[in-house]
Amino acid sequence: MKRRKMNLFLSFLLFSCLSYGNFGCQKDEPIILPPPPETLSVKFYLSTPDQTNQFSPQETGIDIAKDNNFQTINIHAEERYQQMQGFGYTMTGGSAMHLMKMSAGKRKALLTELFDPQEENAIGVSYLRLSIAASDLDEKVFSYNDLPEGQTDESMSHFSLKEDQRYLIPVLKEILEINPEIKFLSSPWSAPIWMKTNKASKGGSLLPVFYDAYALYLQRYVEEMAKNGIDIDAITIQNEPLHPGNNPSMYMEAEDQAAFVKQSLGPAFERAGLKTKLIVYDHNADRVDYPMDILKDTEANKYVAGSAFHLYAGDINALEGLHASFPQKSLYFTEQWVGAPGDFAADLQWHTQNVTIGASRNWCEVILEWNLAADANLEPHTEGGCDQCLGALTINGDQVSRNPAYYIIAHLSKFVRPGAYRINSNTSNKLPNVAFENEDGSVILLVMNNSQEETHFNVAVGGESYVTSLLPGAVATYVF
Repeated sequence: MKRRKMNLFLSFLLFSCLSYGNFGCQKDEPIILPPPPETLSVKFYLSTPDQTNQFSPQETGIDIAKDNNFQTINIHAEERYQQMQGFGYTMTGGSAMHLMKMSAGKRKALLTELFDPQEENAIGVSYLRLSIAASDLDEKVFSYNDLPEGQTDESMSHFSLKEDQRYLIPVLKEILEINPEIKFLSSPWSAPIWMKTNKASKGGSLLPVFYDAYALYLQRYVEEMAKNGIDIDAITIQNEPLHPGNNPSMYMEAEDQAAFVKQSLGPAFERAGLKTKLIVYDHNADRVDYPMDILKDTEANKYVAGSAFHLYAGDINALEGLHASFPQKSLYFTEQWVGAPGDFAADLQWHTQNVTIGASRNWCEVILEWNLAADANLEPHTEGGCDQCLGALTINGDQVSRNPAYYIIAHLSKFVRPGAYRINSNTSNKLPNVAFENEDGSVILLVMNNSQEETHFNVAVGGESYVTSLLPGAVATYVF
C-alpha cells in the first residue's frame, strides 16, 4: 500500500512539473522531441526474379545518400535525345477475341487496368500495334478483299472490314473511351492473295502490276478505320518482309519495298491527304542495311517517316548506326515475343536489357512487346502460325493471369508518358539503365542489376543524391 501511494505521488509530481512548473520544476522549459523521419517523395517499383515482387510499389529501399564508394548513376535532364511516343503491345485479332468474350464488367476493369493513364493501379499503355487483316495469331487467314480464284478488284469495290468488326474494332472503341490519346500502328502480314506471285497466303511476293491496287487497299484501310473513330498513326509496309515462312506472310526485298513506296503508296497517301506515317522494314536488327538502302533512295525517302525493328536476330545496338546516318527519321521497336511457358527471371532480364533499355538507348520512340493476350492453350493461331507465343495476359473467360511481358512493359508504360524525352544517364554492364523526363518535370529511371550479387548504388538527379540496392536480376523503376 505504501508503494502504491508513493507511485501515485510521483505520478502527480511529474504531471505537475510538466503542466505547471510546480514543486521547484523549471517553468516554461520546452520538451524536445526527436525530429520525424524524413519522407522521400521518390516512387520505387520493383520486380525480382523470384516473383516475390512483380512491378510492386516499395515503401522502403531508397534513402538520401551519405558518403560512400558505390557506383553512381548520374542523370542529366538537360541533355535530351528522342521524344517518346509510347509503350505497349500488339492487339492481335486473337487478343481482341478473348477480350470481347469476357463479361462487360470484367473487360472494362481489365481495359482500365491496361490503358488508363490516371488510375493508380493501371499501367498506362499508350501505344498499340494492330494487324492489317489477319496476322498469324488470328483464328483464320483473311484479307479485306478476298475473291474467288481468278478474280481481281483493283478498284477495291469489295473492300470490307467485316472481320475486324467482330472483335477488334469494338474493343478498340472501348479502349479509346478509356484513353482517347492512345496511338495505333498497323502492319500487314500479306496482301490479298490475288495480288501475289504464288496466289497463296504463305510466302510469295507482291506483283508489280498490283502496286497501285495494294496502295489503294492500304489507303482504304486507313480511311475505313477512321470512319470507325480509329485514327491510324502509322503503318509499316510489311511485317517481317524477309520471313516468307509464316502464315500469312509475304516476301519483299528492300529494292521492291522502295519501289512500292515511291511509285504507289507514298503518292496514294499524299493524294488522299492522309497523315498516317509510313514506316519501312519491320524486321530484325541483323539487317539494318535493308532500311538503310530504302532511305538512301531519295524518291522513297521523302515519303518515309522511319524504320521498325524486331530482335529475333542481330544486336539492338546496330540501330545506333542507322540513326547516325538518318537522324531525322524515327525508329520503332515493334515486336518481341515471350515463348511459352515463359521464364519470369530470364525473360525479365533479357527483355529489360535488350528491349526496354536497349531499344530506348538506341533511339526508338515506340517500344512494343508482341501479343497482348492468348488463352491457356496459346490459341488462336492460324495453321502454321505461332503456337508458342505467350501473351502478356492469359485470358480464360473472365479469368486473367499476367505474364512476363505485362510487367516488362509496365515498368515504363505507367510512368514514361507520350512526349517524354530520353535524357542522359551513364550506364554500365553491371547496372544497365535508361532515364526519361516527362513534360511535367518528373524524372524516370529504369535500372537492372545485371550482376550475380546484391548491388548498392547511388542515383544523382536534380541536385540530390539517393542510395538504393537491387538483388541479382532485379529490375526497378524510380520516379523522382
